[in-house]
Amino acid sequence: MEKLKLKNNMGICSINIDTDFIDHHMIQANGEYVKVYLLLLRYLSTPGESVSVTMIADTLDITEKDVSRALRYWNKAGLIEFETEACLTSDFKEPSSEPLVAPTPVAPQNNVQNITPYRTKAKKSELKEILFIAETYLGKTLSYAESKVIEFIAEDLALPKDLIDYLIDYCVENNHKDLNYIKKVALSWSEQGFTCVEDAKSSNTNYNANCYGVLKAFGINGRAPGQTELSYIKKWTNEMGFPLEIVLKACDKTILAIHQPSFDYADKILENWLLNDVKTLGDIEALDYNHKKATTLKPRVKNTKKTGFNNFDERSYDMDDLEKKLIQ
Repeated sequence: MEKLKLKNNMGICSINIDTDFIDHHMIQANGEYVKVYLLLLRYLSTPGESVSVTMIADTLDITEKDVSRALRYWNKAGLIEFETEACLTSDFKEPSSEPLVAPTPVAPQNNVQNITPYRTKAKKSELKEILFIAETYLGKTLSYAESKVIEFIAEDLALPKDLIDYLIDYCVENNHKDLNYIKKVALSWSEQGFTCVEDAKSSNTNYNANCYGVLKAFGINGRAPGQTELSYIKKWTNEMGFPLEIVLKACDKTILAIHQPSFDYADKILENWLLNDVKTLGDIEALDYNHKKATTLKPRVKNTKKTGFNNFDERSYDMDDLEKKLIQ
């Protein structure tokens, strides 16, 4: 586990929060970022105690990526300094060899006058436009907390304005107007590396094709997939890596076998195909042929167990002799 090495430059064991931090930084920062900063100050009061990104994430019940974003935010704001920024790469991957050396929190009162504003005037103007777009789509005036969610998407995730426009439109069209839901979608798009509207549209097209293709194959119409159904579809297409045509074939075989839709039954079929390295429809035909051939050639075992229907001694007859007697 990589460690953060904290250094207390103030030479005291108490937590000192300057009023300038509250007036100029706390009111603008994301709530989780404030928690991370305050927790760093808390750790400073215990000299020699080691702390890691994982420890901070577990303590605050947030993700390690959130911690990394918070550290980067306060670094840009000028309130913490890093001897190395190896832990704060753009994709938030852990460093391969270079050790993670701590941020050293700097007393806010020594830096407030020299801090470069995090947002330039151009960014403020763009953020104002994005907030107006959000209010237009959502049909309401955003609260302070909701505005901070949009600000997080625009600045911390650095999604371009046209992509944020499409993001909000996409969520509202699918009856999701909750800002927390919109934030989750934005985080997912950011992690997938979406940089333009085309990236999002391509992903959504594949998603819709997969979901509604499976529902149609099962004869389910007029609704979107449920959470359990969606988890199955994601498992088949993402984790197992099957193309849609293979998934639909499994759905067809499910209906033929049990005459009703069953995601669990289709899942067992696809797990079997995965074990047999099925990649095309031709592979499925070959697998079915070999199975049928093996079943046909399998010798039948004569039932020698006596029951109420065969508990008598079997007799043998001379069929030619019987035929002659019948003719006479």
